[in-house]
Amino acid sequence: MSEAEITGSLRPDERIASKASGKISFARFHPKLLDCLKDYTPELLAKDMAAGVTVGVLALPLAIAFAIASGCSPTAGIWTAIVAGFVISLLGGSRVQIGGPTGAFIPIVFGIVSIYGFQNLMIATMIAGILLFIMGLTKMGVLIRFIPISVVIGFTNGIAVVIFMSQIKDFFGLNIPSMPAEFFERMETLWQYANTMQAPTVAMSAASLLALIVWNKKAAKWIPALGKIPGPLALLLVATGLQAVFVFPVETIGSKFGGIPQDIPALTLPTLSLSTLNQLIQPAIAIALLGAIESLLSARVADAAIDDRHDPNQELMAQGLANIVAPLFGGFAATGAIARTSTNVRAGGRSPFSGIFHSVALLLVVVIAAPAAVYVPLPALSAILMLVAWNMGEWHAFTELRRYTIPYRAILLSTFMVTVVFDLTLAVELGMILACLFYLYRMSELTQVERIPLEDYYGSGALGGQQGQQRIAAYRIYGSLFFAAISKLEALLENQDAMAKVLVLDLTKMVSLDTTGLDLLQTLERTLSKRGGVLILSGLNTQPASLIERSGFADILGVHGINSSLTGALLRAQLIIQANTLATEQAT
Repeated sequence: MSEAEITGSLRPDERIASKASGKISFARFHPKLLDCLKDYTPELLAKDMAAGVTVGVLALPLAIAFAIASGCSPTAGIWTAIVAGFVISLLGGSRVQIGGPTGAFIPIVFGIVSIYGFQNLMIATMIAGILLFIMGLTKMGVLIRFIPISVVIGFTNGIAVVIFMSQIKDFFGLNIPSMPAEFFERMETLWQYANTMQAPTVAMSAASLLALIVWNKKAAKWIPALGKIPGPLALLLVATGLQAVFVFPVETIGSKFGGIPQDIPALTLPTLSLSTLNQLIQPAIAIALLGAIESLLSARVADAAIDDRHDPNQELMAQGLANIVAPLFGGFAATGAIARTSTNVRAGGRSPFSGIFHSVALLLVVVIAAPAAVYVPLPALSAILMLVAWNMGEWHAFTELRRYTIPYRAILLSTFMVTVVFDLTLAVELGMILACLFYLYRMSELTQVERIPLEDYYGSGALGGQQGQQRIAAYRIYGSLFFAAISKLEALLENQDAMAKVLVLDLTKMVSLDTTGLDLLQTLERTLSKRGGVLILSGLNTQPASLIERSGFADILGVHGINSSLTGALLRAQLIIQANTLATEQAT
């Protein structure tokens, strides 16, 4: 067997190690913006500018709402959208990706802030940024696509429920001093303070939610010009104006946070505490994992809309840099936002310049309109987030579960429940473990061991009779002989046919072999050898042949222990039996 055949049968990681250089290749740092500059025109610039402004005004209420729901200040959310959005568009691997704070981060960020404080949240975000950059640099972007859709739907729907539940306090105006991060404590707290519900807050929340739903469905039909204004922005402007005029007895950004500063934040490093650094690793991994999944899913959705292909590794590197830079300006975790990216595409954005203009538009809004933010009512923001949570979930997946297999249902529902009740990181880990276990089970079921009737090959004769058949046994293996399927072959060690003098295994239909399967073959050979028997393998495919040769098992079997065809192997078995019979007759 040639070196090329052996190398071609190895796994990707083994092929890398077998190269002469012995080095792992890294991804090229090449932002999509550089490709877009080659044929950029004034017409495209005008479209990108218009799209950027549209997305910028949409991003304002969402950035504020996501920040407040995460336990952060509105300022942190706005500057996350400005800084991270700018970096992601400038250096990203997608033409139209819009980055910033998203609803998916709310449960993670809220938990970190509740336990460790905002300073440590910024440190965790920067650690996550480093992890994301390393993931992109080492070409792990394509690995995100290996996450099963059942896991993605499960944690997406779970996050939507968590976001919805996080807004109950502000939607009903409950007088809760501090909201626990743990699920059961949160439910107990909401029930305990249910009697503190405030009628003015409930009225504004319900009116805001109803108005938002009607606007999204009917505004374009009733007044086409107004239909182009995003619903959250329209609600924010109307609710803020009414609150400024009538001063309703509800909580506002001014009453809770003191407003939004107009000044650009000074560049500062968060205070690092070595005592808590070790505790921030797991939250940082959660941020990095979720950021990678959501950003690449968003980029894939955008690719389908504009007929393009993003660079997943470059996108991860840009996401990493954005999460490193944003905390320096008082921001927190950011990723690609599916809703804002889709809005960008619909508004005509076709290059990273639209995302850059989105950040510039947000900056101008903050500088000019920051004083008015003190009148923004929190009930209106909670209504926006509740609708975001509803639109975020793929609820039809629950009604369609009956169409799918039990493993699919188990993975989706387990991931969903653990996301809601416990933790997103644990949910994804559990989902991936279940997916791997079910996959291994399905693959092991494809592995079959079938007895080959010797009558079809030997016919009548001295070795075709009952005595000859008992001294030769032959089996054909289908599928993959790996650690989850070795039980299928282990039965041969106990089978009566394994007592035969010659055991022939036809591996023509066996496509792969792992080291556990190889160990079982070696055990089988040793067992036969102790009884004076012989093991013959036939029809080896490239990968099994490579492993058997590299492990030295081919030398143990010898030149007569491996045959290219089943016919040849059975002929070899017949000759062995004849030789043994002759030796026995001569001895007696």
